[in-house]
Amino acid sequence: MFKNMGGVLVIMALFLTGCGSDDSEEVIPSHVDYSDDDFNQIVEPNNELAFNLLTQVEPNEDNNLFISPSSLFMALSMTYNGADGETKEEIAKTLQASGIDVKDLNKANASLISKLHHHSDIELDIANSVWVNDEFSLEEDFQKNTQDHFNAEVEEFNITDSDSSKRINQWVEDATNNKITDIVEAPLDEKLVALLINAIYFKGDWKYEFDSELTETRPFQISEGETINVSLMRLEEELNYMENEHVQAVELPYNDEDLSMHVFLPKENYNLEELKEDLTYEKWIEWQESFDETEGVLMLPKFELDYEVILNDTLVELGMATAFDEEHANFSKMVQGEDRLWIDKVKQKSYIKVNEEGTEAAAATSVEMKTVSANLDAFQMVVDRPFFLTITDNETGVILFMGAISYPPEIE
Repeated sequence: MFKNMGGVLVIMALFLTGCGSDDSEEVIPSHVDYSDDDFNQIVEPNNELAFNLLTQVEPNEDNNLFISPSSLFMALSMTYNGADGETKEEIAKTLQASGIDVKDLNKANASLISKLHHHSDIELDIANSVWVNDEFSLEEDFQKNTQDHFNAEVEEFNITDSDSSKRINQWVEDATNNKITDIVEAPLDEKLVALLINAIYFKGDWKYEFDSELTETRPFQISEGETINVSLMRLEEELNYMENEHVQAVELPYNDEDLSMHVFLPKENYNLEELKEDLTYEKWIEWQESFDETEGVLMLPKFELDYEVILNDTLVELGMATAFDEEHANFSKMVQGEDRLWIDKVKQKSYIKVNEEGTEAAAATSVEMKTVSANLDAFQMVVDRPFFLTITDNETGVILFMGAISYPPEIE
């Protein structure tokens, strides 16, 4: 049982677009005690975490950043069930959930999963699984909480069997319509204890589609004095629009209007880096209250990109140092026995595709553990320089994805 060797746990949360949901399917088991509005407890923590990440996470080589705060929040919420002592306190602090009891946090996640599942004209599914090394046994409470409140399937795997990695990868591929592949590598680490995987599958078509015949190639300024050619889509419509001294912003609703993309374009006297530094949850709320229905013209790049980041340093900076400390991490509530566990790596891989029909976006988070404005005149908003975007569930207010796009790659 790898006594005194420590252990490895990997937790993955996957967010992406694709197949649809079936409202008749039970998302959270009927015996689980939670209220429909319990999700309200974690809306602010989720979004606070989002803007804390925005200033900490490094962009890629093209100076693009695209992350899913909800993916990380749900992955860490499951991890929280296995933590104790100072480690538990630090995870709560990072989740902006220090005042929320673990039972209430679980109820809030169950409520959010249920809420996100039930939409009419968009496709949004959630799946969870826990993969356990057959040399280990989960603590009863940990297993029950993940099964009940996250509706997680529990599967055993043999660390020495080469098919184990194939089974895990196949589950992820099936849950993500083949957008995320090879999430684990063979052979599996001999200290691997378990993997917790969360998948959210979303597809949203625009309420107001862009006419592909109006898409044109235009220069996009990636830095001062440097441009690239991109495909700019064109939409003339009455949309929720906001403008102040620093930014123009527009809301693009998806089909059922329960989810929207918000695009924020810094003005010439302001830039994307300044926006990232200045944008807090409080300012986000203030800006949301400033949108008004306004007729205008939007030109937006169509693009497709992948993003990957290691979040260890970010999470330490946000207050989770003990969880990464081999000597002091405390995950005693996760597996039975005396095996010592600590987090070795937290990684997120993500994907977004924006075109005339709608949006496709994906993110995988793995935690690898060892052992107000007045009515405006018609606007014109040409997104031809670095911009910020979010994808938000309007019913709950939860930010699912956010990105800072400086170099929008063409769709292949």
